[in-house]
Amino acid sequence: MFLAIGGTLWNYFQRGGPIMWPLLICSILGAIYVIERSVHFYRLTGETPEIFNAIREALMGRDLEQAVQTTEKYKHPVASTLKAGLLRYGKSHEEIEKAMQSVALHEIAQLEKGLWILATLANIAPLFGFLGTVTGMINSFEALAEVGLGNPKAVAAGIAEALITTAAGLMIALPVQYAFNHFTNKVNSYTLDMETSAAMLLETFNEMESAAPEQKARAL
Repeated sequence: MFLAIGGTLWNYFQRGGPIMWPLLICSILGAIYVIERSVHFYRLTGETPEIFNAIREALMGRDLEQAVQTTEKYKHPVASTLKAGLLRYGKSHEEIEKAMQSVALHEIAQLEKGLWILATLANIAPLFGFLGTVTGMINSFEALAEVGLGNPKAVAAGIAEALITTAAGLMIALPVQYAFNHFTNKVNSYTLDMETSAAMLLETFNEMESAAPEQKARAL
């Protein structure tokens, strides 16, 4: 059965003409980067509420070291961003915020790695398909000019090339475009989580600083 399917695909590939080769390259690149991004996101561990709540609990217990160690338990952009802020506790809020922004930008760059390639493939695959449509129709008209209407098979070969390349371009572009949109939504979600968590960490620092004088007064 697999041989039959492979033979059918190879038959379509040959009938699609030379444009099928760049389309094949597009499909291979698309599969590689979809798998790579899927593995990257799969390896991220932890959820934002879980990470922040654990850090906040440690901070409210005045255990900064435990808070830092908590961030190291997770492979997550929010954990990395908050760790940068925790390591600068005691500095000005502007300095803490700048440190977290720098780390967040690096994390976003890692999340977006390779997405531009998926976007490009989703755009050029249909264009290659349409190019195959044009070349196929040119071949059909050339065959029609040579043999006239007496040999429909000669014309049909060019039409088949046109339709096959168009279908192949769309079949490549649709899943790649879906994957690009899916990963882009994930990046946007992580970006929002990093921004929100960074702001909440600064608020936690404010709570700690405002609570410190009260604790000293009670001790006296």
